[in-house]
Amino acid sequence: MRVALHTKVHADRIAAYEAAHREVPEELTDAIRAAGATSWTIWRSGTDLFHVLECEDYARLLAELEKLPVNVAWQARMAELLDVVHDYSGEGADAGLPVVWELPS
Repeated sequence: MRVALHTKVHADRIAAYEAAHREVPEELTDAIRAAGATSWTIWRSGTDLFHVLECEDYARLLAELEKLPVNVAWQARMAELLDVVHDYSGEGADAGLPVVWELPS
């Protein structure tokens, strides 16, 4: 499945947010992959962040990551930078943006 998310970074924390993403712990990326994600890309426009991830099951991905110490530490770091509880938008599996249009196959 493909999931699109929208989050916001604090205007005065953009540089810190981008710096953090240049050094995402390998243990975390391994855990994200093990939880079923095959790709995750984040774009930024001003303070708006747009994420697109591909995974087998988004609810399962969140559940598998929720208690992992490396993810708990990452979410705490993101909480200092984002206008949301964590970078999953604080809405769990229901955080995805609704699809408005897709290029037909």
